[in-house]
Amino acid sequence: MRSDYQDEKLVGFFYDPNIHPYSEYRLRLLDVQRSCDILGIELIEGEYDIDGWMRAVKGLEMEPEKGARCSVCFDRRFEVSAEMAKSIGESSFTSTLLVSPKKSIEQLRRVGDALADRYGIRFIAPDYRKGSGTQEQNILAKRDKLYRQDYCGCIFGLKIQRGQQQKLADELFVPISNRIEPDSIEYRLQLYRERLELERRGIEYRIIKERFLNWRLEYALLKVRREVVASHILPYSTLQRGFSRGKIGYNIGDIYYLDRDGVKFVTLEFYNRVTDSRYSSIQELIFSPPSFDIEINFRERVLKSHYDISTIIVVDTIPTGRIEIVLKSHVYDDMREELIEV
Repeated sequence: MRSDYQDEKLVGFFYDPNIHPYSEYRLRLLDVQRSCDILGIELIEGEYDIDGWMRAVKGLEMEPEKGARCSVCFDRRFEVSAEMAKSIGESSFTSTLLVSPKKSIEQLRRVGDALADRYGIRFIAPDYRKGSGTQEQNILAKRDKLYRQDYCGCIFGLKIQRGQQQKLADELFVPISNRIEPDSIEYRLQLYRERLELERRGIEYRIIKERFLNWRLEYALLKVRREVVASHILPYSTLQRGFSRGKIGYNIGDIYYLDRDGVKFVTLEFYNRVTDSRYSSIQELIFSPPSFDIEINFRERVLKSHYDISTIIVVDTIPTGRIEIVLKSHVYDDMREELIEV
């Protein structure tokens, strides 16, 4: 853009109220700010008006990519961008959407030109995709270690895309404790913040990818004699049918075994001892658990195996009588990024 429009001043405007969840919005803004800092470009952040965006696309939730919902989304975001350009005294505006291979340049040009006429400014719409531009874009993104999101941004597009991929939309899973889960958006946000700190300190690094087994808990419930009992489910706990019923059959040391489905119970006192914690109640543990890695280490010490995905439940006291367990969790092949100092 600087080469093609040498007489123009470039100002960044980040206006993306369609991006969901908010942690993904913060992550993309973080990376855009980094790019603007590297390029010496001012960046203005627009309002995160998710409620207004939701109202605007109501009734278009199931529209496909490049469909009517996208048109409404472009219209609103382009209009706010044109208003911003006009208000700060700029004579033209453009959009990074033009370089996305998932967007229609013709559709974007129609919207941009109409708004340019309305506001008395110019919409610039170069085609940087042609001439192997998309491939070049990927090369530059890798070279500069940019965050590369793998969905457009809105919740509806995400759900449709993950459905087509037959993948879990784990971007929408956030535990009530707000603990950072493996390869969650919060995990990526933390990683890219650490990257900025390394760059600030002049430390060389690489962002590598690794394939691993991920886990998400959707919901769980423990009943003893038909009464709900407070319980904490350990990571990688699974039930084949999502339900189990039985009684404690025996114990080996501090591990108590349900008489079916390989379910294991431990007390909070034992959990505190092994993890060197001081939780006073299961409720405290539920809402403020230790890190995911600490619980993985606890699991390995209890089971003595890296391959056992049996359910482990932490309770105040080992239940007696009839036990009912409802558990829906997901164990799945996944890919994540890791930050390595070099």
